[in-house]
Amino acid sequence: MIAVLHKERQALADLDLNGLVGSAEEKQSLCGALDHMTPATLPEECRSLAESARQMNEVNRRIRNLLAANVAMRLEMIGGTSGLYRPR
Repeated sequence: MIAVLHKERQALADLDLNGLVGSAEEKQSLCGALDHMTPATLPEECRSLAESARQMNEVNRRIRNLLAANVAMRLEMIGGTSGLYRPR
């Protein structure tokens, strides 16, 4: 999972749509394979890796949100529908 999250981060940096889609599919597949696991059934080392993966996924989520907000702002500016305050 950590390797997939690294690939996802690189795809975000490169704005690589195919890489993002591939990473999302890989993450879904890995999550499906891990669905039966619980913290109690994982060795301590695996729990640490799972926590690292959770943190990496959160950072990637924030990066995605920032990119999406940036694109939305640019589209609003181009389309003239910006929500910015305009004095009359």
